[in-house]
Amino acid sequence: MDKFTTLTGVAAPMPLMNVDTDMIIPKQFLKTIKRTGLGAHLFEEMRFEADGSERPDFVLNKPAYRDATILVAGDNFGCGSSREHAPWALLDFGIRCVISTSFADIFYNNCFKNGILPIVVSQEELDKLLDDADRGANATISVDLEAQEISGPDGGVISFDIDPFRKRCLIEGLDDIALTMEKSASIDSFEAKNRASQPWLFKGAAE
Repeated sequence: MDKFTTLTGVAAPMPLMNVDTDMIIPKQFLKTIKRTGLGAHLFEEMRFEADGSERPDFVLNKPAYRDATILVAGDNFGCGSSREHAPWALLDFGIRCVISTSFADIFYNNCFKNGILPIVVSQEELDKLLDDADRGANATISVDLEAQEISGPDGGVISFDIDPFRKRCLIEGLDDIALTMEKSASIDSFEAKNRASQPWLFKGAAE
């Protein structure tokens, strides 16, 4: 998993409430277990017409936001069914940070497991960030995870809270597998002791 320390980029405003995971990545694209390629179908039904042509009024189709790396979203983002493909699609598109007043719990947890930083702010703070994001290509926002701060284009700073363990995982790029591998010495030691004390359990096992 890529490390997340600081991020400076264009923020796309999406003030819709209750954007669910099926809106983020529709069910017909859940057949794959690959984490790549899903960005092309991010917000499929909002981004494209039935014939596959782009809807010019959708925020991520506008020239100013095509390379957005931050999404400023409405309340209860990521609700609905629990699908890890939702953060996969966001990440594959290039979104590394989502800012909202609240997130669905499973989506929130899945973001951290995939290198996306979800930030919870107050409604007043969100309104300010949405106003900043409305400036288009001039809506450059900086996120400093170590300092736990969001800096707007006018120099305003918003502080945010984050669980210390999740913060460490993002900064060091640790997903669940990497966290387990940190304990590899202890795991190897346990397996060696178990093999010595109960050898019959390993009879016929490959050495």
